[in-house]
Amino acid sequence: MIIHDNFADFVLFLYIHMAHADGEYHHSEEEAILNKIPKLYHNEGDPVAKLKAGLIAYKKVKPADIKKIVHDTFVHFDHIKFSQKYKVYTDMFDIVNADGKVHEAEKRALSELKEIIDAGSEMNKS
Repeated sequence: MIIHDNFADFVLFLYIHMAHADGEYHHSEEEAILNKIPKLYHNEGDPVAKLKAGLIAYKKVKPADIKKIVHDTFVHFDHIKFSQKYKVYTDMFDIVNADGKVHEAEKRALSELKEIIDAGSEMNKS
């Protein structure tokens, strides 16, 4: 299930998902995402508007579909280098740590993402 037309929109979706992984959306996590948006969208002038649009899109997705979306989208964007995908992982680690504590749900979400990234990297080697 692929719902993103470009990798930047998908990454923003992942950032938002990670910020919601513990069932709460902290202001510090939002700030961490806002600081990363200009690096994702080099020509976007309004990170707040981009984040609001991303939040609206994220809330339309059924929670049960997220894991499939993440997996299928990483497979779809197989032309993205492993190093760039791994940067997404490290960025998300920053987001979950932004509120000063990492919940078990956030650890699980990070672990699942790392498995997907690693599996994609193994597929690209074959």
